[in-house]
Amino acid sequence: MDLYNVTGIGGLLLLVLDLWALISVLGSGNSTGNKLLWVLLILFLPLLGFILWLLAGPRSRGRAV
Repeated sequence: MDLYNVTGIGGLLLLVLDLWALISVLGSGNSTGNKLLWVLLILFLPLLGFILWLLAGPRSRGRAV
């Protein structure tokens, strides 16, 4: 497995995780301004934004599994 495959898999994984975070933020009950701040953070700083969302971000109002 060469470096391009590992990088591609890592990028795809980060994309999926960021989409999960964005869906959760948009489904949360927070204010529009707060949602916008989180969305911009996740879009412009994908890895750091995801980590910050995971630690302190808003969660969607869906039922617990």
